[in-house]
Amino acid sequence: MEPLILPAGPEAAGERLDSFLARLLPDVTRSAAARLIAGGRVLVDGRAPAKSCRLAGGETVEVSLPDPEPVDALPQDIPLDVVYEDADVIAVNKPAGLVVHPAPGHPDGTLVNALLYHCGGSLSGVGGALRPGIVHRIDRDTSGLIIAAKNDAAHQALAAQLQDHSLARTYEAIVVGGPREDAGTVNAPIGRCPSDRKKMAVTAAGRPAVTHWQVLERFPGLTYLRCRLETGRTHQIRVHMAYTGHPVYGDTVYGAKKPVPGLTGQCLHAVALRFRHPRTGEPVTLSCPLSAEFQALLDRLRNA
Repeated sequence: MEPLILPAGPEAAGERLDSFLARLLPDVTRSAAARLIAGGRVLVDGRAPAKSCRLAGGETVEVSLPDPEPVDALPQDIPLDVVYEDADVIAVNKPAGLVVHPAPGHPDGTLVNALLYHCGGSLSGVGGALRPGIVHRIDRDTSGLIIAAKNDAAHQALAAQLQDHSLARTYEAIVVGGPREDAGTVNAPIGRCPSDRKKMAVTAAGRPAVTHWQVLERFPGLTYLRCRLETGRTHQIRVHMAYTGHPVYGDTVYGAKKPVPGLTGQCLHAVALRFRHPRTGEPVTLSCPLSAEFQALLDRLRNA
């Protein structure tokens, strides 16, 4: 694995090196950062630092992360809301709070573990041992439709549709405030946030990202939107809506600092999917209702 180069800006002056690494590296805790330093995997301006090193600001920090240890996801009997299934694909309505695939901090209890149990191990291997069948992802605290492939041919066909944007994904969201227009497009590149590596941001060095949105209903202080993804960057809708000044309601990463009572995560739901069937080429359109929490919030707003 290639070393990561992390410039320490003026804001890092006086910060402990382990804290700096934990702040900038996703899924790396302060104790894990300390182990990297002690193991000789961190250089500051080309030199091995002391364990208690504090940065002056302006240094270049080089980190050599160890290769991940191979771990196989195991089947687990977790209930699934299956919206569509055949010999090639399966689409489920994922609840908010369910992680899509195993990752540091979430070794099991994920959608992948549930799919392995439900499908009897019949999932594509293109995504690797930890992501069998997974063609695209949605955030842990986003609910709604996600499709998985049961064989490699289906996976490759669906991945190609993601690349050419013919796999269409539609979301509905409640955002804070209200855009002046009734519809619009956010065309702004998204990459890793320069000041917080655990977040994404609109940045000139990012990858192209396009989100189309349309107002469905307006309420005092909140707006109900439909969003269509043209690209599929990490946290795309959440980042783009925050960039416009209207973060997704309940989003504690890109919006409010406190969760909304009665709402798991952000008020964002993948409501529809459209794709060409990987075996027949026939168009398939799927939809699912809003989550109970999302619908209850809408009902309260409409009856206020």
